[in-house]
Amino acid sequence: MQALSAVIVGADTNTTTERLLFELVSATQNLIPDSTDGIVGHVREMGLQYFLSKMVTEKIANNILQCCEETFSKLGVADWNSLFYVVHRGGPSILRALEGKLGRKEETLEASWSVLGEYGNMWSCSVLLILEEMRKRSMEKAKSATGDGLKCGDLFAFEPGLTVETIVLPSFGL
Repeated sequence: MQALSAVIVGADTNTTTERLLFELVSATQNLIPDSTDGIVGHVREMGLQYFLSKMVTEKIANNILQCCEETFSKLGVADWNSLFYVVHRGGPSILRALEGKLGRKEETLEASWSVLGEYGNMWSCSVLLILEEMRKRSMEKAKSATGDGLKCGDLFAFEPGLTVETIVLPSFGL
């Protein structure tokens, strides 16, 4: 199945004519120590090719709480249950590890699981499909906001070097 995604990013939104779904508030990058071989990318004739070390899941799991604390302590958020999560770059082991470390149930990452199951790991465009899946599910369940009814969330991405990208995303009413 083919998946297409697009996003409009703007500044100084005119709320009389435009409707926000999510907003990018801040982004942080954390390089995980001793993980340079965690994700390695190469440019080949056929395109980009990535290799994941067996230690990627463990390294991410052992550092994810520190990444969250660094990102959300500045915003006064200490309750991980008050956030929605959009997670890309990885497979089932990474999603399970994040659920365990964040103390969350599988439904917390329901949109991430759904997109992974339907399309596989599509690298960067995964997050746009996960955001759309979350928005659709929020509408179907008559939630108050696009982020599964929660007002703020966290978008995680995992990059070569082993870097954890954390983006704070407020969600808006449907």
